[in-house]
Amino acid sequence: MSKVYFTNFRTGYMSESMPAKLKRLAKEAGITQIDMNGKFVAIKLHFGELGNISYLRPNYARAIVDLVKELGGKPFLTDCNTMYPGFRKNALEHLECAWQNGFTPLTVGCPIIIGDGLKGTDDIAVPLEGCEYTKEALIGRAIMDADVFISLTHFKGHELTGFGGAIKNIGMGCGSRAGKTDQHSNSKPVIDAQKCKGCKRCLRECANQGLVFDESNRKMTVNENNCVGCGRCLGACNFDAIDFAQNQAVSVLNAKMAEYTKAVVNGRDCFHLSLVVDVSPYCDCHGENDAPILPDIGMFASFDPVALDQACADACLQAQPLPNSVLGEHLADETFHNHHDHFKNTTPESEWETQLIHGEKIGLGSRKYELITIH
Repeated sequence: MSKVYFTNFRTGYMSESMPAKLKRLAKEAGITQIDMNGKFVAIKLHFGELGNISYLRPNYARAIVDLVKELGGKPFLTDCNTMYPGFRKNALEHLECAWQNGFTPLTVGCPIIIGDGLKGTDDIAVPLEGCEYTKEALIGRAIMDADVFISLTHFKGHELTGFGGAIKNIGMGCGSRAGKTDQHSNSKPVIDAQKCKGCKRCLRECANQGLVFDESNRKMTVNENNCVGCGRCLGACNFDAIDFAQNQAVSVLNAKMAEYTKAVVNGRDCFHLSLVVDVSPYCDCHGENDAPILPDIGMFASFDPVALDQACADACLQAQPLPNSVLGEHLADETFHNHHDHFKNTTPESEWETQLIHGEKIGLGSRKYELITIH
């Protein structure tokens, strides 16, 4: 069984701070076993969409940054651009969003690097063996260039995958714009003629003659026969004229996230932390957040991302739902079908277990774990 370390959010009067407790948890869980001396260390976290305030506070990131420095490492915070329009779809807006949400080199003590570059097209195709859906995962180049990888996850609900844990933070979060498209969609792109400026920037990214420029109206169109749905054009467009239907079945989406996670962590030193705090019903990718569905539970750490997610999920399922939340309202409704699962009761169309089942199947980790409590 994998070991998962846990501590709650309680601190005594005039005693250690919460960030200090997080550092102590990481040390107890074995992060000091990793040789970081002189090495580049990627710390992957979600900076939060602009308008959302449930993401992890920068103070937690600073604690891990300081710890990496103590161990001789060269840390940087990182995330990759989003596949959808918003404030994090290119590196310039992404960095501005991170700054507004409190993540600056001054506050976190290290550089912030957007992993897949300016437009989300700077990625590496990482080959995978023994996976069902992914032969090559498209991962942000800066993340793959790092010597050591650390994930710092805000564990919360999610409208599709049930919860957003370590696997989602790593697998989906480290995918470039094309990588995210690969996980989310099995469809072809659609071009909004009103938004298309006829700049042909997307055409330079297409290697399969899947795009055709209409000279008569100066608009780009899609050749359905040639297009392979790779998503490279999505990252190339500055005007949000290209979109993909996010229609992948949830079970396949979960499986692909696990496979992308394997691509990120395979063959190098990794460590994972998850904080079950401000458990919002939806992802931090939204420009808003609803009331937490569960009380703050604690901080978890492990070398195994599957065991970590399983332990966090188990702790959440044992917690008492909060009344003034989506989950509380659903359970108070006499007509609501109780699934006896806090995540599914929050968003009945969601499903979370397949990401763990598939992760275990492909050798990413184990769902069996020993929980070790740190006081």
